[in-house]
Order: sequence, then C-alpha cells, then structure tokens
Amino acid sequence: MIKISKSCKRENGNQISLQKQMSPVFLRGNKQLKKNVQKNLGSYAAFISICKKIVHQTTKQCGVAGILESWHIWLWPPFAGFSSFSSIFQVCILASFISIRGLGVGINYGQIANDLPAPSRVASLLSSLNITRVKLYDADPNVLSAFANTQVDFVIGIGNELLQKMSDPSQAQAWLEQHVKPYTPQTKITCITVGNEVLTGNDTQHLLPYLLPAMQSVNAAVTNLGLNKEISVTTAHSFAILSSSFPPSSGAFRPDLAEYIQSILNFHTQTHSPFLINAYPFFAYKASPAEISLSYALFQPSPGTIDATTNLHYDNMLFAQIDAVYAAIKAMGHSDIQVKVSETGWPSKGDVDEVGATPENARLYNSNLLKRIQQNQGTPARSSVPLDIYVFALFNEDLKTGPVSERNYGLFYPDGTPVYNVGLQGYIPPPRMEYSSSKRNQERAYRMTYKFEDDEENNEAFRPKDDF
Repeated sequence: MIKISKSCKRENGNQISLQKQMSPVFLRGNKQLKKNVQKNLGSYAAFISICKKIVHQTTKQCGVAGILESWHIWLWPPFAGFSSFSSIFQVCILASFISIRGLGVGINYGQIANDLPAPSRVASLLSSLNITRVKLYDADPNVLSAFANTQVDFVIGIGNELLQKMSDPSQAQAWLEQHVKPYTPQTKITCITVGNEVLTGNDTQHLLPYLLPAMQSVNAAVTNLGLNKEISVTTAHSFAILSSSFPPSSGAFRPDLAEYIQSILNFHTQTHSPFLINAYPFFAYKASPAEISLSYALFQPSPGTIDATTNLHYDNMLFAQIDAVYAAIKAMGHSDIQVKVSETGWPSKGDVDEVGATPENARLYNSNLLKRIQQNQGTPARSSVPLDIYVFALFNEDLKTGPVSERNYGLFYPDGTPVYNVGLQGYIPPPRMEYSSSKRNQERAYRMTYKFEDDEENNEAFRPKDDF
C-alpha cells in the first residue's frame, strides 16, 4: 500500500528542511537504513523500483513541483521499522531525484581551459548529476580511461585538422586502433564525429572535398573492428548550412553546399547514422533582438508562431530550427534520417554588443530546455520523436578565443559550483594529492560526507539503468 500525505512535517511537528532532505549525505552515511531496506525488500534494486512507482504516482497527481516542494511520501508496510518518517521522506526524495534528474540530455565536455578538474573528478561530478551521455571534441585517452566501467555513453571527435589524413583508409584504421580499440568495451563509445562545422567554417573550405571520404574511411575502420553495431559515424554542422529556416516547413540547405550535403545524406541513409546540427537560438536573437522575441528564444510563455503551410504552432525557436533541418533533409529526398542537436546553449556573459548574454537568460534557456527534455517532448513536426540534445557546455573554458561569450557557456565553474541554478546540483571531490597525516584525515572526512563507503560505494542498484 502506498499512502501519499500532503504534509512536510516531522513526527515532532518541526518543518522538514528540503535542502537537507534532498542531500544524498543522509542515505550514504546511514548503514542502519541500508540494513532496514535489505531486511524488508531484499535489495536496493527493489527499493528503487518501489520509489519510482511512488514518484510516478505523485507526479501524476500533483506534478514534479509537488515532490520537490511539499509532498510527504510514506511507504508501508516495508519501512515500518524506521525510527522516523523523516528518514522515509528523505530516502524517497533521493529516489525522486534519481528518476527526475535522470534526464535524456547529453553534455558537451570541452577542454580548452587551463583550470579544469582532472577527468576522474569530472566523472564523479557527472555521476552525481546522473548525466550519462557525454560528447568530446577529441578522443582524450585520459578522459576515456577515467570513465571506464561507468554507464556513460561517449561521442568522441576527430578534429578538422585530421580530415585529410582520415580520408586515407589506412590512416583511419590506424587512428581507431590507437584511439578507440584500447578503450572499448570498458568505455562506452557510441558515436564518432568526423570534423565539426566543416562546411561553413571560414578556415575549413579547403577541407570540403575530404569530409565525406574521411567519414567513409572511419566508418569502414569501425566495421573492420567489429564495432559498427555499437558505434555510428557522423559529422556536426553549423545551423548556417541552411539558406532558409522560417517558416520551418520552408527549411532548405544552401545551394552552394547542396552537392556535399546530398552525398552526406546518402551516407547517413546507408549507415543509419544521425544528422548532427549545432543550433543556437542565442545567435539569432543576438543578430536581431528587435525582431525576435526573447521569450520565444528562451522557451518562456509567448504567442509563438504558426507555420502557415503546416498549421503547426511553435512556442520556441529551437524546435522551429530542428524542424527546419528536417524539412531541408526531406527536400533532398530523405525522410529516414534522425536529426540530433549536437550543441545548444546560452552564454552567461558576453561583450557589450552580445545582447542577451546574461546569467538569468542562460538559466532560463537551459532550465526550460531540461524540462522539455524531461517531458520527452518532440518537435511539432516530429512529436513522437523525443528530443536528442547535447547541451553546450559542462564548464566555462577560459582559453577559448573570440568574443567573451565563447568562454561563458558552461553550466559549471571548474570547481564544480554552478554558474547559475538550473536544478542540477552536483558535487566534485577534491584533487588527489600527497598530504600530511592531518590533511589526509581531513580529506577522508570530506569523502565520507559525499561518497558511499566500502561496498556501498560500488552498489550498482543506485545507478538507474533505463533513464536514457
């Protein structure tokens, strides 16, 4: 029996601190709680299963806000032996976050910075955030090693500077032998991007003839390694490959790029690989702030727009951009290629002429986007296809060149604290260093606060398997 009581009182009548209840510290340090769970349910897996059912029932009745703000969840009879209902409530809040925060969202992990934490610490941060999809711009061996034996799926990248070499099948095979084979299957590599925004880059026009041959060579090498069922091969495009994007149904690729794009689309159809687009409503708003509604760009309530051809209503710009790409692909005779957003985000800081680059706008864009993803929304033209999106980016990157905004897309500072609050409160362990005895004891106390100990540290039952 599950009883949901609209209350947030302790047994003694004191108000429960939601901040404390949302913290994983209580569960991770309470071995008696673990014994009670195992005694009554047999395993943590059964416990999580029941808690997910409670979360589903509660959200169905009162929404996610009901869980996060004022709902007291009781379980019985399994937890009749607990000493206080506050313990039960806190455990259920943790389970709620396992379900709610297990969003189908990926994150871009750029590393053009000199102050980023070690990959092993980043792995801990992403684990605490329950993010299990990461996109790299290279195949950094330190990162791939740090994420071995985790549930994280990786998109790795081959840089533009390597395209000419990769068009040679033997060079592509050698690259995979060195950068992929040693790390699979321990590290889950699911996709390889060959180049980034090659078709529209000012400094990449000489590489256009090499792009498709490089993709073909890399795909052949993946097949030679027997990994073609696990790893797809693609490339990421700038939204600037479109000559028309409004209304969405009129989406069309640039005529001067049509020859290259058609060949790439044929490749995607043959290999069943996705078409990747980097889509930034921020760029459109920055270019025309007088014509484009900020609310429309930020997923905020707005009249939106109606595509007169399809009669579909769009309440945000990103969805319109995605459907414009689908329309452009269809105009070239393809209807079986999935579009994925390899980058999207909003900067928290910018130059004087970068209108809209503020922490509040960045918070609104990304938090609203996460809500849409959590709801498994599709676009108006593809309502049955859930969004597949990688947010840009995990960290601010202080060594990137260009305008100030380029260095301020991160959700987090390098120390793991949020740049702004989008509801993803993670933690990052301290760096490993040689300490004196007293310092080592202090670090051990810190770890005990934020990590499972002993067998609890590796208890896989607390890692959701089906959220992504």
